[in-house]
Amino acid sequence: QVQLVESGGGLVQPGGSLRLSCVASGIIVSGYTMGWYRQAPGEQREMAARSISGGYTNYADSVKGRFTISRDNAKNTVYLQMNSLKPEDTAVYYCNLRTAAGDYWGQGTQVTVSS
Repeated sequence: QVQLVESGGGLVQPGGSLRLSCVASGIIVSGYTMGWYRQAPGEQREMAARSISGGYTNYADSVKGRFTISRDNAKNTVYLQMNSLKPEDTAVYYCNLRTAAGDYWGQGTQVTVSS
């Protein structure tokens, strides 16, 4: 059974940083696309960053230059380093694993950017 468990969310002041982690179990993640999505209250879920097999990454325009996605396949883990956080980054952040059988999602971790 595939499970994704996120951690690292919390409350941070504008301009601050957080690092999210997502550990996968039940599957070897190398070779699969993994990503971070976010959903703010009243908004649709949107892609923030993706790590594609082969080392390619892509980012939403709103986070480019501030967020960095990375992965450690040996630890079956993907990270999201978030710097220069803004109040509009406030959302629940979800880890995603995309396979031919479908998408898997974590339970989400809350990130709140507020003074």
